[in-house]
This record gives sequence, C-alpha cells and structure tokens, in this order.
Amino acid sequence: MIAEPPVAPASGTASECKALGQIIDRIADKWAVMVVGHLSQAESLRFNGLMRAIPGVSHRMLTLTLRGLQRDGIVSRTAFATIPPRVDYALTALGRSLTEPLSQLALWAGDHQSEIEAARQHYNDEAARDD
Repeated sequence: MIAEPPVAPASGTASECKALGQIIDRIADKWAVMVVGHLSQAESLRFNGLMRAIPGVSHRMLTLTLRGLQRDGIVSRTAFATIPPRVDYALTALGRSLTEPLSQLALWAGDHQSEIEAARQHYNDEAARDD
C-alpha cells in the first residue's frame, strides 16, 4: 500500500489553483498570522488592543488585514451601540481551526531557521562571486 503524500500535487484547474493561492496569500500574510495569533490568545480584542499588540503594523494595514480576514470568515467583527462605539474582533470557528497549522508552521520555521540562514548566506556568497 502506498501512503498518501503529505502535500497534494498540483492537479487542479487553473481557476482552482488561483483560488487556493488567494487563500494561502491571505493566511500566510505576516500581519494576518499576527492577528490570528493574538486573537487566539483572547476571547476578543478591540482594534486598538490589536494595534498595541502587533509591533510595526500601521492603522491602514491592520484595517485591511481585519477586513480581509473577516471577508474570508476567519475573523468576526461585532459592533456595539455604545458611546463611544465599541467594536470587538474574534476568531470564528474557521479561524480557530487555523491556529494549529500556523503553530506547526512556526515550529518548523524555528527548527530550520539556522539551516535557512546558512543557505541564504551560501546563496549570497555565490551570487557575489558571480558578479
């Protein structure tokens, strides 16, 4: 019996591959990963709480990231009719299901960081010799 490969081969149509690529682009974006990570540690967070928690993110980038994650069903947005207005962001069930794969990817990156840095240095050294 042949075991299934851990990663499916690219066998879909062009439109299926494009759709999958768009999903991966959304969830692999550095700001999206940080938003999902912070929301996974709390029941919900307000916009300014996320701004404070994520170093270097601009107001505009956080807004775009949250809108994209909301559009894809990963984050929910709940507005409360209070003065001042209050908006909470939380992971949906779909968003919570993303935390384990992201954790595994982070573990892999940490386990292989020195190898990747060495490969980059080797590549840069070779490129410098070719110039």
